[in-house]
Amino acid sequence: MRVYAFVALALSSLIPGLAVAQPYPNKPLKIVVPFTPGGSPDVLARTVAQKLQQLWGQAVIVENQPGAGGAIAAKAVARAPADGYTWLVAPNSVLVFAPLLGAVPYDPVKDFAPIGLAISVENLLVVHPAVPARNVKELLTLAKARPGQLTYASGGPGSPQNFSMELLKSMSGTSIQHVPYKGAQAALPDLLAGRVDVFIGQANTLLPHIESGHLRLLAGTDAKRYASLLQVPTVGEALPGFSVDIWSGFVAPAGTPADVIRKANADLVRVLAMPDVKAVLARQGIEVRSSTPAEMAAAIDADLVRWARVVKDANIKAE
Repeated sequence: MRVYAFVALALSSLIPGLAVAQPYPNKPLKIVVPFTPGGSPDVLARTVAQKLQQLWGQAVIVENQPGAGGAIAAKAVARAPADGYTWLVAPNSVLVFAPLLGAVPYDPVKDFAPIGLAISVENLLVVHPAVPARNVKELLTLAKARPGQLTYASGGPGSPQNFSMELLKSMSGTSIQHVPYKGAQAALPDLLAGRVDVFIGQANTLLPHIESGHLRLLAGTDAKRYASLLQVPTVGEALPGFSVDIWSGFVAPAGTPADVIRKANADLVRVLAMPDVKAVLARQGIEVRSSTPAEMAAAIDADLVRWARVVKDANIKAE
């Protein structure tokens, strides 16, 4: 009998039809980050990777593929095998903002299978202390009194800062001049020096400068107050209806089997619920926001519709 068992085992390794499929995951996972190390997508990827590796007993590799506003990484993942072993950290800047500004080498809906939302990034509206505005209402009043005289910095056309400020301008009927930079970090020196007046950016980057008195905090940009900054009002409290949600999630190549997506989502949700994961992300100004794959797909669709109107109204164009 042992001989027959040995022969059967040998045949199963040679004949694919006889092999028993191993449950997912059974080999290393690669998480592709569309930006350089250090930002919120990278922090998210490395935090999740560490926990998934412990949970699965499989290697989870984080690979940064920056360039072209995230298009290089997105294209690579869209063309990867649809087996669940390549994930993209997908912010709405990659899945929504970039595609709305023109041709990108991927379709944000057709080329990816959503795994789930993961985080929302706290963003703050700040001004240089020389600007005589201590809240959103005063800033808007000042902008209306001085049309085109105030300036705002962004990481370039199509960046979250650009989209956020153009929405604020459109909803408030104000004229604030756009000064684009090669990335959000590149804008900070001029903002701190007072060469530009207004900025919307990530809390973890801005809070040290707010605490030192080099920038004045006016508001958060989400629809609700951030849990870690409950004393800080939202822009929407002064400008009803305004909200900007900067989120990131994970996607796999389109065609990834549904059972693999379900397993990936279940374990992602499990990891994001861990108290130490929430604590690590909170220190970076990041709030956990887990979801089902369907909820992430709905968020992508809703953002594409909403921000398309902003792009048209503000005539935002790619460089």
